[in-house]
Amino acid sequence: MSKVSNLQKESLVMLKETSRTFFIPISFLEPTLKKTVGSAYLCMRAIDEIEDHPELDDQVKITLLSSIQQMLATEFDEARYLELVTPYEQFLPPVTMRLADWISVCPEDIKGKVMESTAIMAGGMSKWVEKDWVIKTKEDLDEYTYYVAGLVGTMLSDIWHWYDGTETDPDHAIAFGRGLQAVNMLRNYDEDFERGVTFVPEGWTREDMFNYAKDNLAKADLYVKPIKNKRILMFCKVPLALAHSTLKALKSGKEKMSRQEVEGIVEQLKQEERLS
Repeated sequence: MSKVSNLQKESLVMLKETSRTFFIPISFLEPTLKKTVGSAYLCMRAIDEIEDHPELDDQVKITLLSSIQQMLATEFDEARYLELVTPYEQFLPPVTMRLADWISVCPEDIKGKVMESTAIMAGGMSKWVEKDWVIKTKEDLDEYTYYVAGLVGTMLSDIWHWYDGTETDPDHAIAFGRGLQAVNMLRNYDEDFERGVTFVPEGWTREDMFNYAKDNLAKADLYVKPIKNKRILMFCKVPLALAHSTLKALKSGKEKMSRQEVEGIVEQLKQEERLS
């Protein structure tokens, strides 16, 4: 078996290990898209693990993220990357250490777009570490959620367009990522508060955050409307349906949905797509 096909298998294993939730929708994609979206997700997850790390010093995070931004935006070199991250190997998970592998799995003619989006994300994350994640206004929240999630939406749109010419609205693409992120923020609201972190703008209540999530999910619903490719549509509809249901669960006081509820939603979507 070639090194590339080995890496493709390993990337799917890594996907399952890093995000079981993401692994569900990606399983609906056909092989080329599965490989491409999987590679793109792992690239972004690699840098997300740096920004989120509870033990890494903020200055180290800033140095790593801004250096990675520069590498991705110019010419990525595996040896230089390993030189940068190896001193922090005890802290960084395998998904981060193996960024070069995830880039190499990506098809050549979309690789540049994936690296560009990941570079912008790394730069944005570095900026927000520097700001100590202090979110004062809705504009701050919009900017932060754009870097950590809206960029996922725009990158997916680039991939859909590259694959079969699918056209989607750029603002709705950002809202797609932003809406999913806002639901995650609400789900982790109490946990974040306990560790002294809040992504809620000054003067906002929890209700305001619910409205923010709802507004973005409404635009995310519009994002999927023009998508004709059934496999891409399922990929987008699954996290969206789960986000809507999680928001309802949180609103009614539940912490999260059960595995059974998640499976039920996925099964229902499958049935709907068979009928349409």
